[in-house]
Amino acid sequence: MLTSLEKLRRDFRDINYLGAAKRAFDDKPLQCSFYVTDQCNLDCQYCTEYDNSQRHPSLEDLKKWLTHIRQLGTLRIALVGGEPLMHPDIVSITRFAKDLGFSVSLTTNGLLLKQDLVAAIEQAGLEVMQISVDRVNPSAITKKSLRGLKKKIDLICNSSIKTHITGVICEDTLDDCEEILDYGLSRGVPTEVRLVHADPTQNFRVDPGERTRQRRILELMIEKKKAGMKVHTSNAILDYQLSLIDGDDRANDWICAGGYKLFFVSAKGRFMECSMRPTTRHILDMTHDDLKAYHRRKSCQTGCGVYCVISTSMFIDKPLSFISGEIGPRLAQNFGGACSKKVPASAGA
Repeated sequence: MLTSLEKLRRDFRDINYLGAAKRAFDDKPLQCSFYVTDQCNLDCQYCTEYDNSQRHPSLEDLKKWLTHIRQLGTLRIALVGGEPLMHPDIVSITRFAKDLGFSVSLTTNGLLLKQDLVAAIEQAGLEVMQISVDRVNPSAITKKSLRGLKKKIDLICNSSIKTHITGVICEDTLDDCEEILDYGLSRGVPTEVRLVHADPTQNFRVDPGERTRQRRILELMIEKKKAGMKVHTSNAILDYQLSLIDGDDRANDWICAGGYKLFFVSAKGRFMECSMRPTTRHILDMTHDDLKAYHRRKSCQTGCGVYCVISTSMFIDKPLSFISGEIGPRLAQNFGGACSKKVPASAGA
């Protein structure tokens, strides 16, 4: 079991404002979302980011791409998919990224987590894990439910890996959003739910849900964040999502940094300016000047639902304002410590 000091250290692992602030004033990228595989063990109906017909990229290729991404000056690497835990070399990938000097996170549906795997990726240097939880019980739309994930979340909470819970707001999940939030926040786990976004053709693959109910969930997160709970999103993104519901553009006053400060690399090594906009360029061919060219207003940013790109863009546009608006709430939230309650060990879960 972690000591109080170890918990505090874990809770602040992703709050490197000094390092991130440098990227607001230079021409180097802040983060890369790195697809280690296209394969996934689920088939959630709203998802556009898996293809089980594709083979896993080789560890050798992944290492080459990671090395180049680091040489571009990138600070953070987010291991994504598909389902990244399906790659047989995920522990080696994590260790290699950490040895290169990256701050390493991983986004997962969590269903493949077991005690030995958690111990291995923890030792390899994984700092942050985001677990997707959409419902209390699985449905035809999404299988990512609390029923199958509570013991998995316990495993991470008993490690030095910082845990986030993130869910999707759509018609199928609206009844469960508040319970998902309460589950995570009551345990001190940073938690949020986000409006489902359209696919690359600007169509919604599932019913987004009634706007009044969507708004209530977002307002609930605002209330909980003001109360000092660990709502894992910024006030700027909450306000942006409210603007999407209202159909106005009040929160769209930002220049897109997708492809520049935050970019994506596919499981084939292709450069992507965001998860919705792939290119034909290979990451090994990309230079600093190539990345800088993507920092511009784009026609697709109106109504955009790629929240990591929006958040990064807002931060790059007004770093001091963004940081000053978040550092106070984050400090207050973290005095309790994420996963601060002792949870039962779940060997072999």
